[in-house]
Amino acid sequence: MARYRGAVCKLCRREDQKLFLKGDRCFSDKCGFERRNYPPGQHGQRRGKFSDYGNQLREKQKVKRMYGLLERQFRKCFRTAERKSGITGENFLILLERRLDNIVFRLGFAYSRNQGRQLVSHNHVLVNGKRVNIPSYIVKAGDVVEISEKSQKMPLIKEAVEAVERLGVPSWLELDKENYRGKVIAFPERKDLTMPVQEQLIVELYSR
Repeated sequence: MARYRGAVCKLCRREDQKLFLKGDRCFSDKCGFERRNYPPGQHGQRRGKFSDYGNQLREKQKVKRMYGLLERQFRKCFRTAERKSGITGENFLILLERRLDNIVFRLGFAYSRNQGRQLVSHNHVLVNGKRVNIPSYIVKAGDVVEISEKSQKMPLIKEAVEAVERLGVPSWLELDKENYRGKVIAFPERKDLTMPVQEQLIVELYSR
């Protein structure tokens, strides 16, 4: 399974925005973006203005990094959203939110999407009572996502669930904290997605 293995804090600095890729560390004084809030590299502090294409590219890169996807996965998801009826940009963000690794993160079973991806890949997650180890699995309304009974004892998961009250759970999800179980009440709407994303720029980029 291909994934980014480089320095994570550099990604936030490159996008000039905190992407919350390292869980609790992003809320502490150790956050790399807070300590050096300029792009990485020799000329990072002298970055100039972007062209229209540059703005579109940066927006795409930002969303890719937020969800931890590589280009091929990201483009495939966009093409799926493009074939659906409705507004392509909104369809795209909703599809990304419906990925199983994101749902595990949103429910508070993991501190980050990357950690959620690992939990799914390592067989710690059940969907409707069946083990699913595909991070890109798209959940449906009414699906029940839970941590397997054996995995509930893992300190990493227990600590993440204890911190869920601080981070909060989206209104379109329902969490049973005691049983490490969550339910997808409905699909998210654009107004439910509070990330600072301009999805139209991504649509324009892929429409070139």
